[in-house]
Amino acid sequence: MKRKITLFISLLILMTLSISAQEKKDSHEKQYEMKTYYLVLLKKGPNRNQDSVTVSKLQGQHMAHLNKMAEEGKMDICGPLMDDSDIRGICVYNVATKEEALKLASEDPMVKVGRLMAEIHPFYSAKGATLK
Repeated sequence: MKRKITLFISLLILMTLSISAQEKKDSHEKQYEMKTYYLVLLKKGPNRNQDSVTVSKLQGQHMAHLNKMAEEGKMDICGPLMDDSDIRGICVYNVATKEEALKLASEDPMVKVGRLMAEIHPFYSAKGATLK
């Protein structure tokens, strides 16, 4: 009887370890659906000689443009860089083609007047990936 109990407990432990190992394996092999996004670098443009009133007005229009794209689901994240480099900000566009990304970027009022210019790079990431 003691031997049967020991055998039963041994089998139970082996089954538990096997299930635990499979769960760890499954969590490490998580599959992601991949998608192409477009990284938009907003860089200093050639026309940066606007007065402060004009720049303020353009900034409001620029923000309205970005907010509209976010509301429409065409942009997932955007923000200014915190240093004083030629790259002034970055955006991640969630659109189907590079041409669509270029069209949206060119509609930005800051890009239209040449205060900013957009450099676009496609990149591959997990669909729906977010910053936490």
